[in-house]
Amino acid sequence: MATNSGKSVLFVCLGNICRSPIAEAVFRKLATDSGDINKWRIDSAATSTYEIGNPPDYRGQVCMRKHGVPMSHVARQVTKEDFLSFDYMLCMDESNLRDLNRKANSVKNCKAKIELLGKYDPQKQLIIQDPYYGSEEDFETVYEQCLRCCRAFLESHS
Repeated sequence: MATNSGKSVLFVCLGNICRSPIAEAVFRKLATDSGDINKWRIDSAATSTYEIGNPPDYRGQVCMRKHGVPMSHVARQVTKEDFLSFDYMLCMDESNLRDLNRKANSVKNCKAKIELLGKYDPQKQLIIQDPYYGSEEDFETVYEQCLRCCRAFLESHS
């Protein structure tokens, strides 16, 4: 079994069925391809309770299959333990950031560094918009943003 030597990242969005599972899957594939997978604990979660227990949105699954990125996840909400056990919590938009910072304030000894994933985008697209009410193209945009950001994040932390 793979051992984790300490690095950990939790990708977070509102429902944990669109953006954050895509980011998680993309990062997992990048870390696998670079040989760094054993150095990381990788997961994703929601700020809300809306989608707990649900699989990723089928449009996101189609997008990931198209790009050859394996994705398997069941939506869950961020827990107090996440703030204590993850090194990084990377979220998708300002609303996620506010929610996470508010929750972090009620956690003693919060270890996680809470940031926007888009902060790592070389194309400077800070916000990763929710594609839930959008089209397949919107999921493709999320994939491309996550790919750029996750690649840059991995490179800066390897």
